[in-house]
Amino acid sequence: MKLLEIKDLTIHYVLDEDTVEAVNHIDLALEKGEALGLVGETGAGKTTTALGILGLIPDPPGKVISGEIIFEEENLLTKSAGQMRKIRGEKISMVFQDPMTALNPVLTVGDQISEVIKLHQNIPIAEATARACQMLEMVGIPAERINEYPHQFSGGMKQRVVIAIALACNPTLLIADEPTTALDVTIQAQVIDMIRDLRAKIGTSMLLITHDLGVVADICDKVAIIYAGEIVEYGNLTHIYNETAHPYTKGLFGSLPRLDIMVNRLNPIPGIMPDPTDLPQGCSFAPRCLNKCDRCDIEPPQNHEISPGHIVRCHLYAEDADDCREVK
Repeated sequence: MKLLEIKDLTIHYVLDEDTVEAVNHIDLALEKGEALGLVGETGAGKTTTALGILGLIPDPPGKVISGEIIFEEENLLTKSAGQMRKIRGEKISMVFQDPMTALNPVLTVGDQISEVIKLHQNIPIAEATARACQMLEMVGIPAERINEYPHQFSGGMKQRVVIAIALACNPTLLIADEPTTALDVTIQAQVIDMIRDLRAKIGTSMLLITHDLGVVADICDKVAIIYAGEIVEYGNLTHIYNETAHPYTKGLFGSLPRLDIMVNRLNPIPGIMPDPTDLPQGCSFAPRCLNKCDRCDIEPPQNHEISPGHIVRCHLYAEDADDCREVK
């Protein structure tokens, strides 16, 4: 059963002189108990998509231009601000990217965890505090540290506290926005293992936002590759990792270092992502694509299901794509 379904979602930031086309006609689906990785470069629209789900797009300048966000068979875009406050934290929670700024420096970690519990569950303060202690223990922090402040914790432990806050009310959906980016490799591995174990224990579905394909392979069931506000490839791990189709996805894998091949230089994708205030008329990836044909410059590509559940937005997979198949 689909827990979350995003249909034709478009979000723009309307400024005085320009309009930032951050998210453009996104379609996504997440089943109950499933983990979906949303992968792309900085500025691709990953966090804007997450904020759209939570109803946290700043207005102004942010505007949801079109689309639906169906969560538990209800369209979140039709909910009032008060209704969304009840959903956030209880049914949908988010682990924000930087634990240093996500935590309030003048409140103890116990107060910050119990605050979420008291907001959404009608229980006594003592019971909320006991629940906060349980959450700290669950993420690997001794309960006796409940009265300490964020500055008394390391970066990895701060991230654990943020995860404890997000999971305090056993949400149905957890959105994790690059939860391991600011951590060193050893702590990153510990946080990944912890997230995996907590998902299995609580049964929470997860939308993982990241640019790390290795983390996605460890945690996720499905992957969506996003570029310039569009989903360009979508499928399960086998589709994305073993049957890679979109030129951008191939470029991402091609730029990764490998242990089995000795090279002098990595092979990065040429160029940079287009300015979201001035996107190309045709395919957004065309200026950087080695498979580009004339059609790519003038006509936006459509989604093509090249195998069951494997969707690619590229002219290469259209029925009349012969003129795009030669690498230039």
